[in-house]
Amino acid sequence: MSAVLAPRVEMLPMNLNDLDEIVAIENAAYPFPWTRGNFSDSLVAGYSAWVCRVGGELIGYVVVMMALDEAHLLNISVKQNRQRMGFGARLLRHAMDMAKRLGARQLLLEVRPSNEHALALYKHFGFVRIGLRKAYYPAENGREDALVYTRSLTEVSA
Repeated sequence: MSAVLAPRVEMLPMNLNDLDEIVAIENAAYPFPWTRGNFSDSLVAGYSAWVCRVGGELIGYVVVMMALDEAHLLNISVKQNRQRMGFGARLLRHAMDMAKRLGARQLLLEVRPSNEHALALYKHFGFVRIGLRKAYYPAENGREDALVYTRSLTEVSA
């Protein structure tokens, strides 16, 4: 009997060579996606930006901005055909671990109230709602609010 090995999951620093694949995922995932420039600017600014590869295939990414002892989750996404497989959770856990290693005591994020899957993920990880940003996101018919969530990173193992 032969053993079948699952493809290796790797978390790697995002680089400019990843941007074509990232922009393709971003454009498929969101009606108002980040641009290639948004991602390249994040890299130039030194944000903590990571990609998840499985067997070499880029399947997701996360971008976190550090500010003193606080981290801000700016973008997280998983390729549509790889969603609901735990990769979003892996990316979020990695972002939390990296933020803590960089000295963050908490992680903040904004999320659309209509993004039920993201809300479920954040609640599963213990994020709590702390605010509302009115008309924060562009939407098909005007603007959509953002829910603001936070989570302490003090108990996250770095």
